[in-house]
Amino acid sequence: MKIPGFGSSSGGSSLTCLPVTEFCSWFVWVSQINHIPMDICYDKNLDWVSLQATCNVEQSLFNDWFTGHLNFQIEHHLFPTMPRHNYWKVAPLVKSLCAKHGIEYQCKPLLTAFADIVHSLKNSGELWLDAYLHK
Repeated sequence: MKIPGFGSSSGGSSLTCLPVTEFCSWFVWVSQINHIPMDICYDKNLDWVSLQATCNVEQSLFNDWFTGHLNFQIEHHLFPTMPRHNYWKVAPLVKSLCAKHGIEYQCKPLLTAFADIVHSLKNSGELWLDAYLHK
């Protein structure tokens, strides 16, 4: 099964379709780079919890294209109905508002975000293995 509209031009102007398995893999990586590796402290009574639980991936033409503008995950959580291609316009405003109120605005390179996922999966696997072996 293929999803139309995803893929790249091959040869002339024909558009190739991305198989569902490749789309799913891409979606998992893109959706998790901003969520999984975050440390969340539920004991603190913090405002703006969505900023504590997410981060952005640095803006670049490639990152914007590859993530479908979801590299602006902070803005996505604050303005979920805003068209994604406009997140870059509000990012400086959100960043300055965070600085004004002493809220950390986290942003990291794409490869660092991918490495964070691998480390998070490794830590989870080690916890599971330890619990499994020491029933």
